[in-house]
Amino acid sequence: MRITYQPWGETLAELVDAGRRAEQAGADVLWVSELHRSATITAAALAHGTETARIGTSIALAFTRSPMTTALEALDLDEIADGRFILGLGTGVQRLNEDWHNARWGKPVGHIRETVRNVRHFVANATSGAEMSLDGEFEPMRIRGYERPFAVRRTEIPIYLAAMGPAMTRLAGRIADGWISHELCSPRYLADRVLPELESGLTAAERSRSEIDAVVSACCSVDNDPAEARRRIAGLVGFYASVRTYADFFAFHDLAEEQQAVIEAFRSGRGADYLADAVSDRMIEALTMTGDRDQVAAQILGYQGLADAVKLSPPTHGISAADTRQAQDQIIAMIAEVKENVA
Repeated sequence: MRITYQPWGETLAELVDAGRRAEQAGADVLWVSELHRSATITAAALAHGTETARIGTSIALAFTRSPMTTALEALDLDEIADGRFILGLGTGVQRLNEDWHNARWGKPVGHIRETVRNVRHFVANATSGAEMSLDGEFEPMRIRGYERPFAVRRTEIPIYLAAMGPAMTRLAGRIADGWISHELCSPRYLADRVLPELESGLTAAERSRSEIDAVVSACCSVDNDPAEARRRIAGLVGFYASVRTYADFFAFHDLAEEQQAVIEAFRSGRGADYLADAVSDRMIEALTMTGDRDQVAAQILGYQGLADAVKLSPPTHGISAADTRQAQDQIIAMIAEVKENVA
């Protein structure tokens, strides 16, 4: 099981510095998210500032860019990273796509299937000058008279899919080079709900388990004071619990009532980042890696034998930059120790 990391920074310079330190500690991949920053721009900064770790988007929104733009950015990022880039794509939720980005949502499973197909086709043929003609319900592509005049680092760039629901997870098993979990994903949920669907998709496509990289996310809060560790991470749990789309996930963990309490707090007018006091200790214990360094390291080992890689990240919601910075430093200091235990 490999250890990977999603660095944080109040500035891009700080984020790159954190990524460099995580790389030196032994992180195999450095991941960047998309919400408060652009995933591709952040990935470019990180690729330029590091040397050995692979650089992945976790995730770039699939429908807010055209497949051609996504493919061009992937080619450029792979050049900057000297062949270290991983394109992680996700759908986001309907409201984010339609209301925030004025982007088409459609049927997300079919839509992202066509998006991945188009990106792969463009990357493979960008320098050939050949016509690119692909039919589709969501992403038809007609390109004539195009030939990229610059060499590409690779004609095949790994594409990972973020998936939580069963249909999207099966699709990842069918077509993706990797699967990336939601920010909250317990070992039990991974074993009971995710991996069977992933295997179903692999079987349908006549692929073996070794052909997909399963990356589970583990948000960590490390502190010798258990109450302080829980305080830092409660806001992140509240942020995701406020989204009704995740009702099945919380119900699986017997946390439906706790999620409803968070939703009611959100409906009362609080911002999604400020729901920490509505989050129970039971939610934190079930869904995050929280405690002192030894406790968190042991919790991470709970994914061994299930995931191919664990993506560690610090808490960021509803806390100060100083809190996130301190949490990040603790995690980076722990990476080498965890790697030794999983080696």
